[in-house]
Order: sequence, then structure tokens, then C-alpha cells
Amino acid sequence: MTILGLHHIGHVVRDMREAVERYGTLGFTLPPAAYPVLPPAPGAPAEPFGVANTHAYFPGNFVELVTLVGGEATGRMPADARPIPLRVPDDRLAGIVAAIRDTTANLISCLGRFEGVHILMLDTDDVGHEAARLSQEGVGHGGVHAVQRPVETAQGTRMEPVRFLEIDGTAPGLVAEGRVGLAENAGSGHGPHPNGATGLLECVLCVADAELSEVEERYTRYLGVPARAEGAARVFDLRDAAVTLVGASALGDLLPGERCPALPGFAAYTLATRDADATERFLRGRGVPLGRTAGGEIFVPSEAALGVAIVFRAGGGRRSVSSA
Repeated sequence: MTILGLHHIGHVVRDMREAVERYGTLGFTLPPAAYPVLPPAPGAPAEPFGVANTHAYFPGNFVELVTLVGGEATGRMPADARPIPLRVPDDRLAGIVAAIRDTTANLISCLGRFEGVHILMLDTDDVGHEAARLSQEGVGHGGVHAVQRPVETAQGTRMEPVRFLEIDGTAPGLVAEGRVGLAENAGSGHGPHPNGATGLLECVLCVADAELSEVEERYTRYLGVPARAEGAARVFDLRDAAVTLVGASALGDLLPGERCPALPGFAAYTLATRDADATERFLRGRGVPLGRTAGGEIFVPSEAALGVAIVFRAGGGRRSVSSA
């Protein structure tokens, strides 16, 4: 098995300032948001363009907050947001601008559905091998790409290479629920987070009841492993995490009070925490509303977390939100 777990999930937000404040209230430590700056054409002045992001890092994965900047943006940026000048040769500028515009169009499409999680990147130790396997399975994808990304550590920011691919479906780089792909090298991360969170364990995808079997078959090909039935849910166990599918009619049984505003959609993600009781005390002390999953774990409702429920699980493990 070369798909090991979850590399990161992407929480697409309309207003980065609000999102950073909300995640701070929820007890996450975030570096200043960064956004790219480049000229849209040779000789033009540089300007914000594309997407801005920041991350809640863990030792082996992370949660990304991402939003639009530039002409398509409607929200605000934090005062400490950092511009990242992109230096691109004139003969490559048009291609880079076109690629960024494709990414921006994808995010606009995601936000048109709802504010919340629209990106699921799976962790692999060999993205080239997985690209070949996906092709053999008849899964379309955009091929393997290599980029450098900044990683915040206790010693400062460093650049790390990342190889990734995105699965094609409804459009290049998009499937019905958003952006799904695979990536290497999630980085070592840093912390700690005041809420006690230590890692990303699970992503929950809510689908129309009639489409559960079709989506299960699709993710069987994506992940290369079969799902197991756990009540109304279908759980794909990876080495370090899980992807859980649930029909819309059963979501409220697993996460009381929750509904997905558009189907299919990522409804929740689960984080490991060192001490669930301490996490609960911390969140209640911040005035954060909490629910209980079917398995008795605490979760922050989606209405308090900008469109996605956040579950906290003591000690980690691959149990799903449906576990009793």
C-alpha cells in the first residue's frame, strides 16, 4: 500500500481574516497567511493573484485554509498576511497565469456550492506509482507535478519539494465533491496547538443515498482498497487514517444536527487529540458549542466552524465517526 493516510484537507473560505480568527478561537496555531504577487503580463505591475492560504500543521499532515485574492476575491485578508512575489520568466508567464486562473476557477466553483472543505489530498510515499495504478484503473488525472511549498517550523520557514497529482472528473482537477488528489511529503509540521490536536485522522464525505454505491466504487479505485461497512457508513481504512462515506439520510445519526448543504460534499474531518477531556474544557472555556458523535466524541458543529464539522478523537486510531 502506498496511500498511507491523509496529506491534508483544504477548507475553502470566503474571508481569510474571519477564518484565521475562528480557527484561533478553536485553538489552532496558524502562521501568517501568504498570498502570491506577480504581474499578469510582461511589463505590468505585480498584483495579488490567485489564492492565499495558511495551515494548521501537525507532525505528519495539515489542515489548509485557502481563499481567493485579487480580482475575484470578496473577503478580507489579515493585517499580518504576507505577499510572496513570484518571479517568472516572461516566456513562461502566460502559462503560469493560465494555471493559476484554472485553480482560481476551481475554487470559485467550490465556493459557489458552499463554504467548507472542498479539497482532499491523500498521503503517498510514491506518487509516480499511484499515477500508474490510477491510469490502469481508468481514473483520469492530470499527471505528476512538482512544486516547492513553504513549511513553518520552530526554526523558521523552509521550502520543501512536493510531488502531487489531481484526479479529473467533472473538470480537470475537479471531481463532484471538489479537488481530490495524492501528494508526497506532508512535512514535519510544528505546534503545539492549544486545543491539543496532534494529527488529521479522517475525512467524512456525505453523498446522496442513491449514489452511495457508485461513490464507494469510485473511492475504491482512488484508494486501492475496499471499504468496510460500519452501520450506515462505508469506511476506507488506510494505514494512518480513514475516509468515511455516509448517505445524506444517515449523516444526522452520526453527527447530530448536521446536514451537508450540497451533495456530494465533505461534511467533517477528525483530529487526534492528546486528551479529549482537556480539549473539551478548552473549547467550552472559549464558548465554542459542542456536539457528540454517534461514538461519543466531541465535535464542533459546522455552523461554528465555517461549514465543516470538526471531530476530536482521543489518542488517534482509525475508528470512524460511526463507531460506537
